[in-house]
Amino acid sequence: MVKLKRNAQDMIEKVSFLQNGDDYIDDGKDIAIASTKKAVEKKSDKKTNKKPNNIKPKATVNNKNTLKQVVETAEPDDVISFFAMGGLEHVGQNMYVYKHKGKYLIVDCGMGFLDDDVGGDDTKYSDTTYLEKRKKDIVGIILTHGHEDHVGAMKYIWPKFNCPIYCTRFVGKFLTRTFNGMGIDYKPSDINVFDHNGASFNVGPFEIETFHASHSIPEAQMVVIKTSAGKILHTGDWTFNDAIPIENPTDYARLREIGSDPDLLACVCDSTEIKRQEPQTTEEEVGITLEGIMKKAPGRVMVTGYSRSIARIKEFADAAKAAGRSPCIKERSNPRPVPYVGLPEFREIAIECGYLDKNDVSLFKDISTIPAEKQAIFMTGSQGEKYAMLTRLCRGHVKELKLMPTDTIVFSAIIIPGRESEVSFLYNKLAKLGIHTHTIFDTEKVHANGHAGRPEYERFYDLVHPQVIIPMHGEYVTEMLNAKMAMERGGAKQMMLVHNGDIVRLKKGDEPYVSESFKTGFIVMEGETERPGDGIVLKTRKKLATEGAVFVTLSVDKRGYLKDVPEVSSAGLFEADTTGFAKRQIQIEITNAIKDLGKGERKSQDVLREAVQRAVRTVIRPMMGDRKSPATHVHFVFK
Repeated sequence: MVKLKRNAQDMIEKVSFLQNGDDYIDDGKDIAIASTKKAVEKKSDKKTNKKPNNIKPKATVNNKNTLKQVVETAEPDDVISFFAMGGLEHVGQNMYVYKHKGKYLIVDCGMGFLDDDVGGDDTKYSDTTYLEKRKKDIVGIILTHGHEDHVGAMKYIWPKFNCPIYCTRFVGKFLTRTFNGMGIDYKPSDINVFDHNGASFNVGPFEIETFHASHSIPEAQMVVIKTSAGKILHTGDWTFNDAIPIENPTDYARLREIGSDPDLLACVCDSTEIKRQEPQTTEEEVGITLEGIMKKAPGRVMVTGYSRSIARIKEFADAAKAAGRSPCIKERSNPRPVPYVGLPEFREIAIECGYLDKNDVSLFKDISTIPAEKQAIFMTGSQGEKYAMLTRLCRGHVKELKLMPTDTIVFSAIIIPGRESEVSFLYNKLAKLGIHTHTIFDTEKVHANGHAGRPEYERFYDLVHPQVIIPMHGEYVTEMLNAKMAMERGGAKQMMLVHNGDIVRLKKGDEPYVSESFKTGFIVMEGETERPGDGIVLKTRKKLATEGAVFVTLSVDKRGYLKDVPEVSSAGLFEADTTGFAKRQIQIEITNAIKDLGKGERKSQDVLREAVQRAVRTVIRPMMGDRKSPATHVHFVFK
């Protein structure tokens, strides 16, 4: 790995931030919303590449139904463009791109959360077809921090571009282990490590500055992108958690300087938790809560959280020792090497980076023989992941560790949107086993969120005053709330509420606008197979999951005449019909439909297939309702 040194003149002493105590007043003033018009709509605009004169919005909301443009227009050197491959209007799958002087800079490359009806345990990431056509102009990838929704897709996407990677040492160690484990062909010089306290370096035509921001993982960074068009602050994930045991708080001094810079053209800001009204819980407060629980618990205490939350593991370890317990992590049951980085590997990385001492937290195998009331075990599974340790424990799949009624289990995590049913299974399973649990719903300060809530956003926009706000990483509502606060409290003149694939043009002194748009999507990785999110395989699977399927085998001669009674079966429809009524009705309807065809029509498999599908619908719809339209698959046997 190549280390990038921080410039000496950029070293700024961190100072404590004192909140000015001003009350936030929502004066209810209206925010004008105008539909975006494309710069390529008029021929004159195509020639000059200028924004139409009639667009003067205070805020821009791009209409999702607007016809997507596919023509890429040239940009002058004093323009910088921003667009997202993923991360807008949803949580996860963060992948953002900046374009300047014909070169592209990628910020983050993360995984998304896949719906259960298309394979909830598989991997999802952005479809990079648009960028692959421009790969020769991609100058690098900057990674803001090491969470899966920001770096998890690197193992699939980076080999397509083979461009320089810029990250802190924590992320660099994670990437190195991941690439090695998966056999990815890379050179150590591909991973350029910069100082996690802050650094300055150039990537193509982009001048980059990074500085530290608090988050639920070490070494999270905010990124300042400087060009002749102006400066852009890209926040990554952040919060203002000023009591983290393993590292310094957010660099408020540098944030204030950047936020008050008149050249701050735009702020691209995380929106995940802006709806939360409560002030941020600190990691130290979580540690106090855990210590109290451990002192009162009669038997083992198991704490489940995120494997990369090193500060939480540190607080867990200190709380366990204060309560007279031996802290450990639950390693994998199978000692064989795996091609991914999990809790044991993140413990090792944290030790290498100096965030944990080797004696802070041991492995379960080293303390398994001591009395249960002296054990404190940290494990994965807070989101009900299929192969995570707590889920396997609840299913009785861990030979060396069995749950007991005297155990206490602490969920030191929120429920990620989309994981509600999996976590509910754990809650109910543990309740049926008589095991006492602590969750965010019944225990205060058991979790410190890595994302800012409304009080932190108020502090943020007291410091940061961009000309343009582009909210990212959140649902549409949270992005709207973020942009609204930036305008009302941070003094932003315009907000750009856009969609993945919308290209926002930014220029100093000009109003921003969406110049063009392109189609985005996602890829599902199943084993070693990539499937497009809008492809026929996943569409069929979703249809099968919700509406079922009918399978028909036709025995026909070369003229298209039936030689036997059609064979009919189903999936998710009439398997429970022991009378066979539905099956016989479909067979009769198919036979009659084929009889009604002309001699020439019978010779066409497409015509026969359509006749079968109509016949199936004729029977199924009265039985299942008009809204059900099961997939019908026809197989031909020629006799």
